[in-house]
Amino acid sequence: MELRQLRYFVAVVEEAGFTRAAERLHLAQPGLSAQVRQLERELGQPLLDRSGRAVRPTEVGEAVLPYARAALAAVEGVRQTVQEYSGLLRGRVAIGLVPGALAHPLDLAALLAGFHRAHPGVEVTLTEDVSQGMLSALLGGELDLAVAGVAQECPPPGLAWEVFVDVPLVVAAVPEHPLPAAHPEGEAVPSAALEGHRLIALPRGTGTRTVLERLCAEAGFRPHVAFEAATPDALAHLAARGLGVAVLPGHGPRPGLRTLPLADPRARGRVALVWRTHGPLGPAARELLGRLRRATRGPGAVPVPR
Repeated sequence: MELRQLRYFVAVVEEAGFTRAAERLHLAQPGLSAQVRQLERELGQPLLDRSGRAVRPTEVGEAVLPYARAALAAVEGVRQTVQEYSGLLRGRVAIGLVPGALAHPLDLAALLAGFHRAHPGVEVTLTEDVSQGMLSALLGGELDLAVAGVAQECPPPGLAWEVFVDVPLVVAAVPEHPLPAAHPEGEAVPSAALEGHRLIALPRGTGTRTVLERLCAEAGFRPHVAFEAATPDALAHLAARGLGVAVLPGHGPRPGLRTLPLADPRARGRVALVWRTHGPLGPAARELLGRLRRATRGPGAVPVPR
């Protein structure tokens, strides 16, 4: 059994056919097909079902596929590790960010640019998503690192995180709105006081929205979220137009709005650097993770209350 045969088998499965797999691998189709058949003869079982329009793995092929991918990943890991020790850091790092993260004073864009200058052989991909989606993508291996909002104290199994933004959640509305009008300046607003009001919040799947829904459920009602927006600034703009009460992280005064803290001490907006703990993290991802961890502990980070 040869590694190239495993690579060919995986490519045929992923491309659902020999023609596209051959094009992807820059091989002649007859040669590719012959190598896969040789692998099947050596194993004594057919790995591919060629009877339909699309080539699919057989039951045995499905069972073999994870091991073939693991073998190829292990070889790539050996290659990357050697390159790392040779100073030739290469590979790919997939990062997820909550919307608005690039506007944070930490200046993630500058950090990524510095990493790219130091390691031009590393391909960095960047996507924005809600936090729940990114945590799932990390566990599934689709992302290597993420900057995500977190709604719980401890990470789920398989993940680790370092919180670098931890601020109280506030409610914000125009001064004449009944909610702020019923509370003196600086008075904390209980979660129950949100019942019956049109709320403006981040989308479901974000850390802040999860905290809001949890507090309202504990108070015995479901929040009426009339408007959703992807960033706290967008929430504040909507509230400033008199469209409802925004629930957002407290980052100082908002022009045209009265902001009041929520009374529950668990009402906090927390953002963390998150990474996967199960399975190997490639050399490039480890290097970038180290840079980000140092940066989030530096003067650009918002201190975490102890």
